[in-house]
Amino acid sequence: MLTSTSMNITAPYQDTISLIGNTPLVRLEGPSAAAGCSIFGKCEFANPGASVKDRAALYIIRDAEERGELKPGGCVVEGTAGNTGIGIALVANARGYKTIIVMPDNQSREKMDTLRALGAELVLVPPTKFADCNHFVHTSRRLAEETEGAVWANQFDNTANRKAHLEGTAEELWEQLDGKIDGFTCAAGTGGTIAGVGMGLKEHDSKIVIALTDPHGAALFNYYAHGELKAEGSSVAEGIGQGRITGNLEGAPIDTQYRVSDEEGLDWVARLLREEGLCLGLSSGINVAGAVALGKQLVAEGRKDARVVTILCDTGFRYLSSLYNADWLRSKGLPVFDWLEGN
Repeated sequence: MLTSTSMNITAPYQDTISLIGNTPLVRLEGPSAAAGCSIFGKCEFANPGASVKDRAALYIIRDAEERGELKPGGCVVEGTAGNTGIGIALVANARGYKTIIVMPDNQSREKMDTLRALGAELVLVPPTKFADCNHFVHTSRRLAEETEGAVWANQFDNTANRKAHLEGTAEELWEQLDGKIDGFTCAAGTGGTIAGVGMGLKEHDSKIVIALTDPHGAALFNYYAHGELKAEGSSVAEGIGQGRITGNLEGAPIDTQYRVSDEEGLDWVARLLREEGLCLGLSSGINVAGAVALGKQLVAEGRKDARVVTILCDTGFRYLSSLYNADWLRSKGLPVFDWLEGN
């Protein structure tokens, strides 16, 4: 079952950035069967930049324009795992700006190649802890300060990111499901998606359960469960996992939390591709695992007709050299999809 909001496919959009948002919502058969209730995925890979980060990119650039900081012919600088940079590059191109993207050099080759293809100046740095002055976020801030006519997008602490989901994603979900939503979950990278959607949905119905789904190696699970920012384990998932309370996460209405391993997330990535024809990244698989856990919890509480929504963050085509590469999976000690065995 595929449903959409008020999007009218027979009417032309007035400009290309209007293509961002109003993404389809799909009921996921396998996850629904596993949870014993309805699990829905928001198809954010349908955005022009093929990820949920297009929404934040648009709102951040519009906010900088409205505040008079970003002027015609200017430049947008950002530190990102890749998808926000892709969204920024596309919106900046459409608005007449240049883009400089700082990215850890361990992210997927497809993201790097995409950014270069979009005309962004790509600066690669070694992955390091946030406390290190050479972290990609701090490097991008310095570049913005040193570049004439540039603004720093600052996606982690710029709450224009969160606003994109409060005003956009949450309202779309409410309309798409006719106000019948019992739970929402996703992982946090910047925190903008879970905080913004959570706040927006809670404005409609305070009883909607908002759950964090955290990968191993991130600190938020322990923070929301025990009040301590403490990381355990590790994950190869790109773009999710956080070790601090960002500006976007401040005040996020998190009711419960789950922690999901890469192996469990990969199992859902494999099942969704093999059984339902959806090619997704690992962050989406982790989100779906969290949605199944939340669905099971709601059913156990007596809500047998529960509806749970999560975010299908980006396309799996962005990870062909990693997640869908048998040698790469083996090098990380992860199970290889059965159809890749022998490759």
